[in-house]
Amino acid sequence: MLSRLFAPKVKVSAHCDLPCGVYDPAQARIEAESVKAIQEKYQANEDPHYRARATVIKEERAELAKHHVSVLWSDYFKPPHFEKYPNLHQLVNDTLKALSAAKGSTDPATGQKALDHIAQIDKIFWETKNG
Repeated sequence: MLSRLFAPKVKVSAHCDLPCGVYDPAQARIEAESVKAIQEKYQANEDPHYRARATVIKEERAELAKHHVSVLWSDYFKPPHFEKYPNLHQLVNDTLKALSAAKGSTDPATGQKALDHIAQIDKIFWETKNG
């Protein structure tokens, strides 16, 4: 009886968690750009306290970038996108792995690799938005 009392009266569904237009790979790119910039600043500074702070911030930014890529994958991209771009699942996986590598590294090359992958996702994203 209680379950019927508290059950929703209207059932709704949507293909995304908010009306379309809220997704953009730029969020992931901005965080990944921060990761690479921090890696470069880390390399240019020998102060251990600075490096410790830089490492914490870099790891937070990389995790945020991973979150934004994951949201695109799980909430924005739909079966028709994966059919049109059969490499999209692998690209997202490679991007997440690249961001994990950048999170654990102070080498700016790892940050650049993540940015390169995000650029590929960005290209596909805008093709799906504009197409």
